[in-house]
Amino acid sequence: MIKNIFLRYWRFLTRPSVHLSLGFLIIASFIAGILFWGGFNTAMEATNTEQFCTGCHEMNDNVYVELQRTIHFTNRSGVRAKCSDCHVPHNWTDKMARKMQASKEVWGKIFGTINTREKFEAMRLTLAQHEWDRLKANNSLECRNCHQFESMDFTRQSPRAVQAHSTQLARGEKTCIDCHKGIAHTLPDMAGH
Repeated sequence: MIKNIFLRYWRFLTRPSVHLSLGFLIIASFIAGILFWGGFNTAMEATNTEQFCTGCHEMNDNVYVELQRTIHFTNRSGVRAKCSDCHVPHNWTDKMARKMQASKEVWGKIFGTINTREKFEAMRLTLAQHEWDRLKANNSLECRNCHQFESMDFTRQSPRAVQAHSTQLARGEKTCIDCHKGIAHTLPDMAGH
């Protein structure tokens, strides 16, 4: 009895054009595609929230606490950078590539490689180096989502910043992360490196 019902529905699902018009199938596929895309995009955006990023104690107790002490968290203009602003590119293709790359980072959570403060500190230089290398490779794309060279007012910068920005940054010899390591998080122990 159950087998016959299952077989009947299976035949219906495997040969829908026998029962439904081509127009209905096209419209249904279009609607299903929109629902899938909407759900996918909603899930991707949910993983960019501060609540998601700080949902595990490894991030909440370590790097999020450090971020709260910086100008990127509290400042005179009231503009706050959340985790994804600095760690996820804004344009879609780069964002998807970063999300795939970040999915490998979940292994650190699953296997407990950074689940205590001591383990996190032991891995801090490696984690930071991975992030610095990534930002160097993409020309500090995430920084440039907010900080645009064309909008810099050199009259409001220190002489040292003007020198670096107007020469090395302008010529593309250096990118933001070359000089701004530790801008939002505590620098790791760099002794011996």
